[in-house]
Amino acid sequence: MATAATSTAMTAAGLGTAGAMKTPSLWERIVRERWMYLFILPGALYFLVFEYLPLLGNIIAFQDYSPFLGITGSPFIGLENFRRLFTDADFKLALVNTLQIELLQLAFAFPAPLILALVLNTIISEQVKRTMQSIVYLPHFLSWVIVIALWQQVFGGAGFINQLLRNQGLETINVMANPGFFKPLVVFQSIWKEMGWGTIIFLAALTKIEVELYEAAVVDGAGGWRRLWHVTLPGIRSVIVLLLILRLGAMLSVGFEQYYLQRGAVGAQVAEVLDTFVFFRGIQGGDWGFAAAVGLVRGLVGTGLIVGANALAKRFGEEGVY
Repeated sequence: MATAATSTAMTAAGLGTAGAMKTPSLWERIVRERWMYLFILPGALYFLVFEYLPLLGNIIAFQDYSPFLGITGSPFIGLENFRRLFTDADFKLALVNTLQIELLQLAFAFPAPLILALVLNTIISEQVKRTMQSIVYLPHFLSWVIVIALWQQVFGGAGFINQLLRNQGLETINVMANPGFFKPLVVFQSIWKEMGWGTIIFLAALTKIEVELYEAAVVDGAGGWRRLWHVTLPGIRSVIVLLLILRLGAMLSVGFEQYYLQRGAVGAQVAEVLDTFVFFRGIQGGDWGFAAAVGLVRGLVGTGLIVGANALAKRFGEEGVY
């Protein structure tokens, strides 16, 4: 009995000593993991210098900013630039065009990489699969200048298709300069350029689905479509939801180069989006404060969409972004 009591006392004393040990401070943890933080440092500096510090420039959204007066010399006008958002006709036009294009992108461009990944995943031959992947990935590495030039050579007024129509004595049509075709055209351009690259994430997610699930489905008599609906899509549902949330966050930012390069051919009535509007109104027009207000509102709306979509996803049992 005495021995047991002594052992119990020594154990309690040891636990007390361990509990009394000092928790390492933040600096001590940084020193201990210094090599890990050293690897993180370049990326952290990039985001600090090029992403977070520029946010301080949003102060000009509340000013009648002039580059010659600077931030300290430009008069403060409060929310006047934001009030102009409700009355500016050009802003409304750019907003409507942006929303229309983004809805088309969500309906057609967003599911395109998923469909391609599902098709590639059904190919048995690894050599054929790698060859097709390489072919569809290539457009991603081309700049929009090259992409628009290539499409101009095919669909333009003097392009390949019109040359064939002329040789057959048929009427030609300049798709690249037709305002009625512009919005579907930019969606197809985005699909052609980015679909192959977007399949990388979906293909990686498909490899995580256990083969035993497919085998069990086959034993139960499930055909190809039922395996797709009950095994494949549920297996990558979290990835689909994650990418959809991130896409919603960028809903008001459809891009700049693609629309700027084609704006002159089809006109601002159909090609003006918020990204080009900020450029022409702010940099070329000199209305810096109003352009900054547009950019700030666009960022806040994007953040709100991500937070709201993430909360909705969690409500339905998904992991979400955070």
